[in-house]
Amino acid sequence: MTQPTHRPRPKIDDVAAEAGVSRGTVSRVLNGGHWVSPSALAAVNAAIKKTGYRVNPHARNLATNRANSVAFLLTETQERLFEDPNFAVLMRGAADALAVHDIPLVLIMAGTDDEQRRATDFLTAGHVDGVLLISSHGSRKGIIADIIAAGVPAIACGVPLGFEKKMGYVAADDYEGARDVLRYLHDGGRQRIATIAGPADTSGGTRRLEAYRDHQGADLDETLIVHGDYSRDSGAKAMRELLNRTREIDAVFAANDLMALGAMDVLRDAGLTTPGDVAVVGFDDIKVSQEAAPPLTTVRQPFDRISEEMVRLLLDVISGKRPAAVTIPTELVIRESA
Repeated sequence: MTQPTHRPRPKIDDVAAEAGVSRGTVSRVLNGGHWVSPSALAAVNAAIKKTGYRVNPHARNLATNRANSVAFLLTETQERLFEDPNFAVLMRGAADALAVHDIPLVLIMAGTDDEQRRATDFLTAGHVDGVLLISSHGSRKGIIADIIAAGVPAIACGVPLGFEKKMGYVAADDYEGARDVLRYLHDGGRQRIATIAGPADTSGGTRRLEAYRDHQGADLDETLIVHGDYSRDSGAKAMRELLNRTREIDAVFAANDLMALGAMDVLRDAGLTTPGDVAVVGFDDIKVSQEAAPPLTTVRQPFDRISEEMVRLLLDVISGKRPAAVTIPTELVIRESA
């Protein structure tokens, strides 16, 4: 029986011979095409196609000291990953933006102390070229400080509290988005506006609450402020607490859609109508908010653009540029809940 013949894997030398150029010229083409004439570039690309040459990623990574991957670091529990659809939108957008550069995205969870320790060891060992930090909490400063100390390029989604001058970030305009909501409720005749604020150790939680306090001004009533953790259950718990404190509420501004939906569940169970008795407004514009009964008035965060900007800034940092910060405007989306 005749054994099949195996052709040796083509090498850079084979490509160079086919293209009629030096080995160095082929190497420069494979590493970006810098300092290569158009005719030589065309000849090398044609030779690569003809010979079937493929880059050895392990050899290239060793030569360039690059891992050729980026981490999507989520400092939340696995339950939050599956409950909050914003994370999936950000991850998909980042993966698509990186795919243009042929760079894989690696998901790393760091919602517990053990996960943060393992994530820190992995990230600082050179296994990725950079980090997209998602949902950064001020109470979890250790992992952020370790990333910065190790010199790992990183860009945060939202302002990394305590590290604003040391790490670049892309953030929605939380303050103005919240002010738009509150002005809309006030202009609509709502007088007793309560808020379900987000976690106090997140930039979104602090900035949206700051906007609420500034809007209320001299009329601020601390009993109308409760905190949640961005989950639907926490929104329901917060709404029950508000109703236990007072029934003199005609509007609720929740710091995200999931908490707003939890609040609507409790209002419905309490026999109160939305928006008749109590208007409810959220923040994010997740898909389920459009399908709620009634559909939720909210503030739209452009997550696709946020993820694209995060990738752009991260690639800039990886290439040696200084970290930058970008703030992106939000949009008030008016629906039947207010």
